[in-house]
Amino acid sequence: MTSSRTARVITDTLAPANLVIAILLIIGWHSTGSLTGLGWGLLAALFCGGIPFTIILFGVKRGSWTDKHIRHRHQRAIPLLATMVSVLTGIGLLVTLDGPREVLALVLAMLAGLALTIAVTVWWKVSVHTAVASGVAVVMTIAYGLQMTPLFLAVALIGWSRVALRDHTPAQTVVGAFVGGLAAAVVFSLMR
Repeated sequence: MTSSRTARVITDTLAPANLVIAILLIIGWHSTGSLTGLGWGLLAALFCGGIPFTIILFGVKRGSWTDKHIRHRHQRAIPLLATMVSVLTGIGLLVTLDGPREVLALVLAMLAGLALTIAVTVWWKVSVHTAVASGVAVVMTIAYGLQMTPLFLAVALIGWSRVALRDHTPAQTVVGAFVGGLAAAVVFSLMR
């Protein structure tokens, strides 16, 4: 497999929506240790990953955006804001329905990471892939302990894939990882 094909597989497999859905299901289970928690994770995943990704795919199909990774910074405002509205709706449901605190903490951390990403995107193209991956690695380490730190190697691998595909510069991947990791570390730790 060529390096650009490998990079494409990594970028697509470990895309933000996939990671968001996976971490919400994992933390949903972790929050109660039962199928009930998994159900809460699924609800949050719908609003934080499923609906936003569907909006992106719809925009790509309509020709509003180049591809599902929205490579051009000037095309990111609408899908990022739509994602924020969807995440806020999910937060409203989690609060109203008295969802598990740990799931809510994760969604709030995602909202913080999204807000920081939007703020940076106004003037510079930051890697959402590495932001989400770093946030996932931080949350897994907080929830399950230091044995999860090898996940940070996946963040580096995702960063490499984004640079290899020429979708980001090394700096954009590093800043993305920093922003996502910081938001997860502060918000998830404080709110859980």
